[in-house]
Amino acid sequence: MNFKLVFKLAGKTLLVAAACMVLPLLVTLLYREDPMPFLSAMGITALAGLLLSLLRADTRFNSREGFFSAGLIWLLVGFFGALPFQFSGYFPSFVDCLFESISGFTTTGASILTAVEPLPKGILFWRSFIHWLGGMGILVLTIALLPSLGARTLHVMKAESPGPIISKLVPKSSQSSKILYGIYLVLTVLVILALRAAGMDWFDSVTHAFATAGTGGFSTRNLSVGAYQSPAVEIVLGIAMLLFSVNFALYFLILCGKWRQALRSDELRFFASVVGGSVLLIACNIQSMYGSFLTSLRHAFFQVSSIISTTGFSSVDFDLWPEFSRALLVILMFCGACAGSTGGGVKCSRVLLLLKCIGREIRQILHPRSVNVVRLDGRVVDEKILHTVMIFLGSYMLITFGATLLVALDNFSFGTTFTAVVACIGNIGPGLELVGPMGNFSIFSPLTKLVLSLCMIVGRLEVFPILVLFSKNAWQRV
Repeated sequence: MNFKLVFKLAGKTLLVAAACMVLPLLVTLLYREDPMPFLSAMGITALAGLLLSLLRADTRFNSREGFFSAGLIWLLVGFFGALPFQFSGYFPSFVDCLFESISGFTTTGASILTAVEPLPKGILFWRSFIHWLGGMGILVLTIALLPSLGARTLHVMKAESPGPIISKLVPKSSQSSKILYGIYLVLTVLVILALRAAGMDWFDSVTHAFATAGTGGFSTRNLSVGAYQSPAVEIVLGIAMLLFSVNFALYFLILCGKWRQALRSDELRFFASVVGGSVLLIACNIQSMYGSFLTSLRHAFFQVSSIISTTGFSSVDFDLWPEFSRALLVILMFCGACAGSTGGGVKCSRVLLLLKCIGREIRQILHPRSVNVVRLDGRVVDEKILHTVMIFLGSYMLITFGATLLVALDNFSFGTTFTAVVACIGNIGPGLELVGPMGNFSIFSPLTKLVLSLCMIVGRLEVFPILVLFSKNAWQRV
């Protein structure tokens, strides 16, 4: 393990994180609030980053270092990102600050706050901005801004980017990162303008656009999007959440004029089918609650978009919906968005590959001598990738069950306990019952909050970087 280079990369990432605090600092000054929480946090983060980045290290950097550094850096960023919350004085303890910070960076959107509207504008902006930073990946941003890291950065992108198949858009990883963030930024600006046109003020438009782009879900209102009582806002956000749930590589293909290749994506078709089917089923199931089918269709569309994209906004209290609709939403929590998007969950591509593998196994049983392969987008999927997908799904479920047992020590109902874990490891935000859209995570003990915080990072980095980080073999020198 090349520890010096790993820590050097961590230092440069912390320098980027410190620089990102300038924006909320400006917001704080604009609204004439106390700037010290951000000045203090910037100073500490920049100092730690500078000390680590000055380490001298050779350029040996392989997959092992890539996965290790991804896990370590996300823990460090979550820690230093909590400092503005701690210095603001609005959070009960540092564990709560850490929970809020990790929830923001991992784009989970679960909160320990019982009320967000009393918070200063600068803190509200930072909560949403870290969604935006974490959505595409803090390491991807670092690679885009500081391409000369002296390392094979594709290994870092593989460790941080979601999905079973990771490839560069162009030969250089730094160029790929810039293209991704360019698309990300343009879409974010379009959402800001659309929300402003729908009736939001500029501050709420920017913060909600950040939360939507990162598929995070932190809102500036206690009642989330439901506080606006605006069908226009809900439609804009519903469409935007789906747009950010799509693989960004497809947007790159569209920019290159390859529309047909983008629209032929098996994962995109599967994702659209799941969204469309779920919206219709839930709309029919909840129609009696809202009288009008169009109203139930609107609420169903928004909540399905919010849950499958793992954003976590709420326009109504869906915990009051019939059991069928609530169960379907929990299933969508597991499914999640597309690979290569800012969304969480296990990803539609993995669910699709699992279904294809089940179909292949059935055909193999019926016709033992036949040769069956799994195809995605018309190409044969390598058996190694299929093996990795199955290991991921198994690990994901085992961690979910193990975390559920630990959270159960707080002695809340199974619905609260299980959906809290699912919401955190899937980076969704709200669960059901006490952690539903009208609830929060302040009810849990400090130990449970730490467990759920780790679940968020496990879900965001898709299991393996954190397993590598806590592996005894990873810390041994070869």
